[in-house]
Amino acid sequence: MSLSDNKTATSWFSSDRRRLLIQEYGIFLAFLLLSFILSLSNEYFLTSGNISNILLQTSINGVLAIGMTFVILTRGIDLSVGSVVALAGIVSGSLATTSATAGVFGAPYPAPVALAAGILVGLACGTIVGIIVSRFAVPAFVATLGMLSAARGMTLIYGGGKPVPGLIPDFRWIGTGNIIGIPMPVIILAVVFFVSWWVLNRTRFGRYIYAVGGNPHAAKTSGINVTRIRFLVYTISGALSGLAGMMLSARTGSALPQAGVAYELDAIAAVVIGGTSLSGGVGRVTGTLIGALIIGVMNNGLDLLGIQSYYQQVLKGALIVGAVMLDQKRNQGQ
Repeated sequence: MSLSDNKTATSWFSSDRRRLLIQEYGIFLAFLLLSFILSLSNEYFLTSGNISNILLQTSINGVLAIGMTFVILTRGIDLSVGSVVALAGIVSGSLATTSATAGVFGAPYPAPVALAAGILVGLACGTIVGIIVSRFAVPAFVATLGMLSAARGMTLIYGGGKPVPGLIPDFRWIGTGNIIGIPMPVIILAVVFFVSWWVLNRTRFGRYIYAVGGNPHAAKTSGINVTRIRFLVYTISGALSGLAGMMLSARTGSALPQAGVAYELDAIAAVVIGGTSLSGGVGRVTGTLIGALIIGVMNNGLDLLGIQSYYQQVLKGALIVGAVMLDQKRNQGQ
């Protein structure tokens, strides 16, 4: 091999290595850079109280985004998560309220009963969507858009368009309590993250999810039940949406019928910013978690700087478009 060939090979290796390093650690470096800039811009950004506030704000979106990651890895999308958050929150809240006008069936019930009801509501919504998408081959966009509208309507019907106040302390503990000083929503997010990471990286089911997203036809040929995998990822997303709905109600102290509006956008943004490909088969929950933190840090930092929330929406939209453009460029380069 000539010297020029060695230089070319070395140059290719260096370029390829740089590209892989950027793909692997770019989102983490972006998070550190954003945090560094905001820490210089405002003296209160790195205080313990503000960091705790960021983690609390990120916890609900993080849980939703992790569920969304399962769906997007299979080339799907779930637009219904925000409405399911509201429905699960108001159903579980109605079972855990001390208000005579808001309670049902002799409420309040013990907190575990209300929590189980909320998760079952989310699971039921996810099951319905999963059946429609996997069994009837309805595009995920259409199926979840329908559930978005239906779940929001059921929320208003069930609660009569009114909030459910007076939630019992045991129920509120999942949103306001703490263990050894760590807020419960942050602990719940951590548990959901580690379980999801284990499922996607250490189980056959996780490998099947990547296979279905990467090439569904090849996955089916190799013996994977593609219909079952697609069904299950929507049930996971629905169950986590139910959990997030209860976290939100517990944190605010009441279940609101308008809760969860546009939450699906934040969840999708966290997943896409975190590097999960909309084309399926590529992505990690670690990236999703950092994507959710980037959104939380950005929103918090702009609030501290006194910038109106309208600009946050503009920046969030730009981040989503930029992340998708990078994903498309990466796919074209492969």
